[in-house]
Amino acid sequence: MLKIGDKKLINAWAFYDWANSVYSLVISTAVFPLFYSAITDGKTVSFLGMKWDYPDTLYSYALSFSFLIVAFMSPILSAIADYTGNKLKFMKFFCWLGGISVMSMFFFKDLNTAWIGIICTVLASIGFWSSIVFYNSYLPEVAHPHQQDKASAKGFIYGYVGSVILLVASLAMIMSQSDDAVKLTMMRYSFVMVGLWWIGFAQITFKKLPNNIHNRKPEKDYIWKGFKELKKVWIELKNYPTLRNFLVAFFLLSVGVQTIILLATIFGKSELGLDTMNLIITVLLIQIVAIFGAKIFTNISEKYGNFKALKITVLIWILVCFSAFMLEKNLPNVDIYFYCLGGLLGLVLGAIQSLTRSTYSKLLPKTHDNATFFSFYDVTEKIAIVLGTFVFGFLIYLTESMQWSVLSLALFFVASFIVLSRLKKTEHVY
Repeated sequence: MLKIGDKKLINAWAFYDWANSVYSLVISTAVFPLFYSAITDGKTVSFLGMKWDYPDTLYSYALSFSFLIVAFMSPILSAIADYTGNKLKFMKFFCWLGGISVMSMFFFKDLNTAWIGIICTVLASIGFWSSIVFYNSYLPEVAHPHQQDKASAKGFIYGYVGSVILLVASLAMIMSQSDDAVKLTMMRYSFVMVGLWWIGFAQITFKKLPNNIHNRKPEKDYIWKGFKELKKVWIELKNYPTLRNFLVAFFLLSVGVQTIILLATIFGKSELGLDTMNLIITVLLIQIVAIFGAKIFTNISEKYGNFKALKITVLIWILVCFSAFMLEKNLPNVDIYFYCLGGLLGLVLGAIQSLTRSTYSKLLPKTHDNATFFSFYDVTEKIAIVLGTFVFGFLIYLTESMQWSVLSLALFFVASFIVLSRLKKTEHVY
């Protein structure tokens, strides 16, 4: 078994980002939202016996529901996984759930099968984000504190590179067709490619990651022990004010970050009237710039500290929100402005995701309950996304515009900056 700090182990752990990030890019951000908009734009969608005149609101609510489920499940599953030592098995299960659900999106082909797309969206989201709980919790077990910034950044860089490769392949397949109906069919085939890529490359990670490194033996009442472990960690969290307050800041910034990631292409399509090619180019630009952004801000954090690096990224996110609010469909060269906005977003996208994960890992006390501690990190993020996507969808319903929804996210970033500014330095984080 590879020991903590071994480069092979760190690389194998980081490679799961290569495997699963195609879901984040192709399904959550790029192709599927555009496919959904192409099928439902200007139409009424029937789902669960209800008529939805604003399909974008239905999509936003579906994402909110999936994150609510993940937020409820992850602390229970993480506590059980910590106690029984079966963390890897849980990670594998949710990887397969997500991959199969993504491939099943192939059967969403018209308005009558929109319900398949919504259900698969929920299941794929649950699979992806639940597997991430266990993936993140491995970071303290594969890398020493001084290695964790670079290890976390390496994961996101792998993810960006891998997802860009598959997106370019999908784009080539889609844009090679001249008929719009055939293009939509090619989009459906790209969903299958994502599922196969995710499940296939994940096997490399699964072969190297350790399981039950603390040699725990589950008892008959291990489920209830899991609840007790969760309660114990919750109480223990109160004894670490910097860790607790960091979770508050993380919650506030996650409302903005994750909502923007999930709904950026729908904003460009519905609010700005940009065509598919412009949106895909913007998404690719974001991913490529994010590779360099993660590396740049890792260097900044090493020189000036995690907290200062995070505050810089939050300030840039505030600028992104205000810039998006100023954009409107009739603005000359709106596509160029959207590209610039995408580049700015990319600069801080990988940076803030990588730094928040490694900062939290550094703040953790020495414990065998890493999965349970990371479940709080995960629950914090998921509840933030529930709030963000709900607020976003509700403001669309009230104003029939996404601009006010985007502006509202800036308030969460401002609040996060204030909390980050009040955090006290620790041994590994300053």
